[in-house]
Amino acid sequence: MKKIYRNILIAVFIIYFIITIISQQKTLNQYASEASTYSEKLEEVQETNEELTKTKENVNSPEYIEEVAREKLDMYLPNERVYIDIKK
Repeated sequence: MKKIYRNILIAVFIIYFIITIISQQKTLNQYASEASTYSEKLEEVQETNEELTKTKENVNSPEYIEEVAREKLDMYLPNERVYIDIKK
């Protein structure tokens, strides 16, 4: 009888051990996926930060001021001809 109880106890322990390992592996896979997602987001934010830093450095340059005046304010130099393509 003792041998049967011992075998049952060992089987229960092995089953518990296997279930625990599978559960932990699923958790590790989930964490790895989240880490990958966060790494991608971090790279995107770093690129945006670099672009903003470059813009900040150039904000007082005449070229940047002229570009903003043309694109956002529709301002042009005196005696400059502007052609608008209205193809649709």
